[in-house]
This record gives sequence, structure tokens and C-alpha cells, in this order.
Amino acid sequence: MDIAGLVPADRRVDGVVEMSLEATQNFAAPLTTERLFNWHSLLFPAGTAGTDKLKIGTWRDDSKGPMQVVSGAIGREHVHYEAPTAERVPAEMTTFLEWANQTGGIDPVLRAAVAHLWFVTIHPFDDGNGRIARAIADWALARSENTSRRFYSMSAQIRKERELYYDLLEKTQKGSLDITDWAKWFIACLDRAIEGTEISLSDVFRKEQFWREYSAISFNERQRLILNMLLDGFKGKLTSTKWATLAKCSQDTAQRDIRDLINKGVLLKDHGGGRSTSYSLKELK
Repeated sequence: MDIAGLVPADRRVDGVVEMSLEATQNFAAPLTTERLFNWHSLLFPAGTAGTDKLKIGTWRDDSKGPMQVVSGAIGREHVHYEAPTAERVPAEMTTFLEWANQTGGIDPVLRAAVAHLWFVTIHPFDDGNGRIARAIADWALARSENTSRRFYSMSAQIRKERELYYDLLEKTQKGSLDITDWAKWFIACLDRAIEGTEISLSDVFRKEQFWREYSAISFNERQRLILNMLLDGFKGKLTSTKWATLAKCSQDTAQRDIRDLINKGVLLKDHGGGRSTSYSLKELK
């Protein structure tokens, strides 16, 4: 949206968004090598810092050594995982894509869990494998629901749980072929993603109801700012001192704003008084 004052979006962030939308809105289209190459190119637009060192829109070649997931300081590196050699990648990806595009034979949610794990285990690109694996999971979940309408994001939930995600991923990749723990976590993560969306939507509906309820009342800019903070889950108790700080106004102005909202039936004074007096939104009918 072209709105004055907004900070321009980062091109790489735009690339992630474009990839995610392409994956879920075109869920009926098969996953192909060309499609994955396009996603990879979206993640690393030409001319951005560091892209000259990456093979973009094609499989890795391991010219700089084996593909490893490493952490730790130089000289004390910890190798979490070493992927198959580059020469195996084309054949491994052909097998993966043939399986990923199948339907039936396995619960579609489990197929999404296995697809994510399988792709990130092959690790076919120089960089961006985790982001593309999450997009593949979202693509598979959209296929399982047969709709492009997305009210939750598995990718976003995985990022919230990334510490546990990486620990479990390493354990699974270094273990046997038993991926039960991975599948159980994936399903539970999906459940938390859906639950989180239900909470977010509930907050959105509550906010919409509030402004509809008081649509005939006039509020100044400071009042709208603080009311939106309260609706968004204000932490702690709202006092006149906090109001003055947040709204960048004097204590007297804060008190006038608060009294005005109390008189309009929007705010209520909490129990207690003196310097500890705090205020809360009146419950909607």
C-alpha cells in the first residue's frame, strides 16, 4: 500500500511473502523443480548483499565443501548436520517430488510433516532451505484442505518454536528412520498455530465490536492511541502517569482525557485510589 511515511519493505521480506502466497494460492499446482527454482530466486533477488556468493535458482554444487549446518565460533564449530553430497541432489529431489505430488496412501497432514523433513534433509540449495521447507509444508497443508484461504501460518508458528524445532530436527536427522517424534511435534505445532489464530481473530473481532459500539463518539488522537493499546492487550495497569508518557502529553492533559472517557462510559476507574488509581475499558455488551 502506498502510504506516506511507511518504511519501504525489505526486498528479501517481499520475496518470502511472494513465495508463501505462490505456494498456498496455487496449492493445486504440482511441486516441480522449476517452481522450487523460482521460489529460491524470490528469496535472493539479484543485486542484494551476498547473492554473488550463492548459486541462485539451481541446486548447490558443494564447490566450497560439503553442505553442513554449523554453529559456534571459528575453531569450535559444532556440526549439527551434513547433507547428502551435491551429486546426489538431482536424483534425491526427483524421488522427493514424485512422492510429494502423490495423493492418498497417507494422511495429508502427515504428508506435510514428512515433506518438510525430507526436503530440509536433502538441503538442495546453498541457502534458504528452511524457508522453502516451511513453504512446502504450507503448500501441502493447503492441498490437504483444498483451499487457498489461509487463516493460520505453519511457517510463522515454526519460527516461534524454532529452538525446539532445530533441536528436534537435529535429533531426527542423526537418529534412525523412526520419525514418530517429529510427526507428533509437527501435528502439535499445527494445532498451536490454529489455536493462536483463533485468539488473534477473537482480538480482531473484539476490536471491531468496540469501535462499532462507540462509532458515534468523538475521540481525540491521544485517546484513540491509548484505547487501541488497551484493545491490543496493554500490559499492567493504566494510570494517568502512563497515559501521559505514552501519549506524550502533560499529566493535566492525561487527566482530562481520562475523565472525558469516563464521562462517555468508555473507561472505568478500578478499585483503589490516590496515586495508584488505574483505569480499564468498560466491558462491551
